[in-house]
Amino acid sequence: MSGAARNPIGGHVPVAGGLNSVGLAYARDLGAETVQVFVANPRGWATPAGSPRQDEEFRAACAAGSIPAYVHAPYLINFGSHTEATAERSVESLRHSLRRGREIGALGVVVHTGSATGGRDRAVALAQVRERLLPLLDELTHDDDPFLLLESTAGQGASLCSRTWDFGPYFEALDAHPKLGVCLDTCHVFAAGHDLTGPHGMHRTLDLLVETVGEGRLRLIHANDSMDLVGAHKDRHANIGAGHIGEEPFRALMTHPATEGVPLIIETPGGKEGHAADVERLKKLRDG
Repeated sequence: MSGAARNPIGGHVPVAGGLNSVGLAYARDLGAETVQVFVANPRGWATPAGSPRQDEEFRAACAAGSIPAYVHAPYLINFGSHTEATAERSVESLRHSLRRGREIGALGVVVHTGSATGGRDRAVALAQVRERLLPLLDELTHDDDPFLLLESTAGQGASLCSRTWDFGPYFEALDAHPKLGVCLDTCHVFAAGHDLTGPHGMHRTLDLLVETVGEGRLRLIHANDSMDLVGAHKDRHANIGAGHIGEEPFRALMTHPATEGVPLIIETPGGKEGHAADVERLKKLRDG
């Protein structure tokens, strides 16, 4: 299996001005083998319609180049919120991202697992996650519907999911739905307290994840180094090798059985030059 087939490496690309004309042009400049996009303002609730022509061109170009594409849902979504308006808007926003994901041929839509706000008990928040999110998963009945990929957070505040084992109750709340998967962010899981460094750190963490959610659920990796120490509960991404995780754990990541066929998306600082360098660095670690 070629390196690109085992672990396609790419990045989150800007798409203002056109999914295909802007987004995939940027991806080409990065040497990206996979891409992630926003289909709405990540810091707002708007649910814009796409351009059918751009959608079609984007889908065709990704198919022609064998480029797996992913959508990142807006950051405001929180199914654990004690605010009714936020819970309702979260449903509409995620439904929009899932629909747009299907329209552009995305394989998965990434959403943050959220937090229990207002001092509420985790169990109460998870019951609400079930009530709001399970119906959305049940709407994914088409063959070309994307998977919903849960991304754990760095463990700030009343986070519902930050350690690998936190995915257990979250999956349970959603009946381990067949359209459910995991997006593992290396910076987040490191910040949450999993030491990825040393000869076995990364593999041990991936073993824990598989023990919790089962095989075949890890469907995307956000490959980000961390500006902060392990367990700092801070979500500050660093360029690959320039943070406290370092290069070697990323090499180890691409040798674990659970990551076979799983794409890596970088969300690192430094603009296009920084992104291109990180894609190149990860390819070197992968290809030896």
